[in-house]
Amino acid sequence: MNILCAGINHRTAHLEVRERFAVREDEMAGMLGRLCEIEGVSGVVMLSTCNRVELYASGLCTLRALDGFRSILAERTGLEAPLYHHDTPQAVRHLFRVASGLDSMVIGETEILGQVKKAYSIANEAGAATRSLHKLFQHAFRVAKTVRTETQITSGPTSIGSVAVELAGKIFGSLEGRRVMILGAGEISERTARSLQSRGVRSVIVSNRTYERAASLAAEIGGMALHFDHWENAVVDVDILISSTNAPSALLTPEKIAPLLKLRRGAPLFVIDLAVPRDADPAINELDGLFLYDIDSLEQIAAQSLDIRQQEVVRCESLIDHHVGGFLSWLKTAREPGMPT
Repeated sequence: MNILCAGINHRTAHLEVRERFAVREDEMAGMLGRLCEIEGVSGVVMLSTCNRVELYASGLCTLRALDGFRSILAERTGLEAPLYHHDTPQAVRHLFRVASGLDSMVIGETEILGQVKKAYSIANEAGAATRSLHKLFQHAFRVAKTVRTETQITSGPTSIGSVAVELAGKIFGSLEGRRVMILGAGEISERTARSLQSRGVRSVIVSNRTYERAASLAAEIGGMALHFDHWENAVVDVDILISSTNAPSALLTPEKIAPLLKLRRGAPLFVIDLAVPRDADPAINELDGLFLYDIDSLEQIAAQSLDIRQQEVVRCESLIDHHVGGFLSWLKTAREPGMPT
């Protein structure tokens, strides 16, 4: 039994490429079904985040799995994906590094582990995960926990949301008294909201397509919930707009934002777009008084907090190598149901 990892990430593809290949949660079950139909593939887990789209597949022929994945992506997007790929044992090591936050834009970030767990859960519920993949991902979760508890890899800003807040702080000097609107109430938005709250923002408005979710998050952070149909009206009164929705197309367009800026009477609006695909049309950055930052714009700020964590990478890699050896020992003796003896 072999393990394949194939995908694209922030190191191999720019944001405008990654967003073309991103798979929304409501599309994932259908995608997993198609991937499982690839000849030679016994099981799959697919991870789609703001910084990566990756396939983890178990099977006897990883080359067929790779070709099938490439074909499905090309059919879906009309583009040839610039895929990297790893076979056993490097595929195992790659997943352990991803789950531990070592392969992230922000080294040591904590959000990625939750995203990996969710990807595994979706595959499990869809019946796409095999015995080997169950063992692989459970092992990855243990590795990530060990890396977090035995090293200082999580020192400093360690999530996209916290880096976004760090950026806002640099822009304004202080966030005390600032007014913030958050579009979307998912995990990234929640972490961002909590980071903002800890930095003393005066008010946080949360708007989400599901109002109940917006209301729940707003109640937790002492903010205000707003129906999604009304978020445009509130833009006039905020300093920072942070967007992380699951919209299939841009929400923040020049046509929609330009009239709102006129009502602000010259007050600058800082937009931080954490969504993939992007919520903000890059063209809005040309509007007077608006300053746009997207996921890739955060990389420079993330790099500035790397010193302590970079010193811990060697320790993390050593821990991961040890666990890779343990998983490979198990894999040598494992057989999937229905495999020939």
